[in-house]
Amino acid sequence: MAKFGGLFLKAVQTFLYAVEFCCAGIVLAIYSYFLSVLADRDIPIAAWKKAVEGMSGIAVVYTIFAVLLTCFLGGKTFFAFLAIVLDILFAAVFIAIAVLTRDGAGSCSGYVETPLGDGPEDADGARYNVNDNETVTVAVDLGLACRLNKAAFAVSIIAVVLFIISAAVQLALGRHHRKEKRFGPSPANNYTSGSGRRRFFWQRKNRTDPEHAGGMKNDRPSYETASTVPQHNGYHTAPTGTYGYERGTASNF
Repeated sequence: MAKFGGLFLKAVQTFLYAVEFCCAGIVLAIYSYFLSVLADRDIPIAAWKKAVEGMSGIAVVYTIFAVLLTCFLGGKTFFAFLAIVLDILFAAVFIAIAVLTRDGAGSCSGYVETPLGDGPEDADGARYNVNDNETVTVAVDLGLACRLNKAAFAVSIIAVVLFIISAAVQLALGRHHRKEKRFGPSPANNYTSGSGRRRFFWQRKNRTDPEHAGGMKNDRPSYETASTVPQHNGYHTAPTGTYGYERGTASNF
């Protein structure tokens, strides 16, 4: 049962990291596209747009390693502590991404503000002249760019919640591993692993040893040594009426 609990926690943690990887990958893909469109048109790129791409890229790399470490080293004290710290840090990272992409929280109809520019929703994004023979990334209209930014904003909020949950699950996984290591095989858990199943008070065994329990005793009671020491010196003649005296053996002494 204890082993099943550890496998369940690892499965939950792996699933969370997989979803977080998808969230980070979506943000990375969207902003990589935005930056590619702007770079092809030689449009200055704001630092916050580069920051969103950079932070989401680091999150992608981290979640890949997190899945592998959870499968093979999940619950070990050092790695559990490290994962908790990093999960909290990446929750803060995605809070920052949500703040930077907050324009996506608005409406995508009418006049919109997007990473590709501001204007009517049906206007082309990054409307700048380029040479006919130059290969450039196709720019979507500002309405679609707004919806892409909205998607990045939404998944960043989801990632914040998931990383906080991951930190809590990692803490539970670390405690479970320490508990398994502390107790180990014993009669309480049928010599398997873990601390065993907790008994209710009416199921607890009587701790009194059988030899100390009440009832008849088979052992011969011990008397004082003084009462068993002979109270005479030298040879001892059996008193009259004993077995040896009646058979005439007493005269031999």
